Amino acid sequence: MCNECVQKEYPDRGNTCLENGSYLMNYLGCASCHQRDFVLISNKATEDDDGEEIVTYDHVCKNCDHVIARHEYTFSVVDEYQEYTMLCLLCGKAEDSISVLPDDPRQSAPLF
Repeated sequence: MCNECVQKEYPDRGNTCLENGSYLMNYLGCASCHQRDFVLISNKATEDDDGEEIVTYDHVCKNCDHVIARHEYTFSVVDEYQEYTMLCLLCGKAEDSISVLPDDPRQSAPLF
């Protein structure tokens, strides 16, 4: 992976987890060919590992196929929550958890 192609390594993205795509605001340009063009996705793979879906792919320069970053996204259901994570030099790191119930028990106001 290439830290010269990005403004900030693994920026904190809060709860924004990308299953596909690229975070171009963090892209400086290709350190290999010195062009700032589209970032392509290659070597995309989806794997189901014991109930956890793992999506991985490479961000590559459109012009010279230089590998900018390796992207990993995971999805799983734990108890009554959908859990999402993302880790990528370009897109950043993020986690999110969403209740599968109509009303999220964590969002309920205490009675007293």
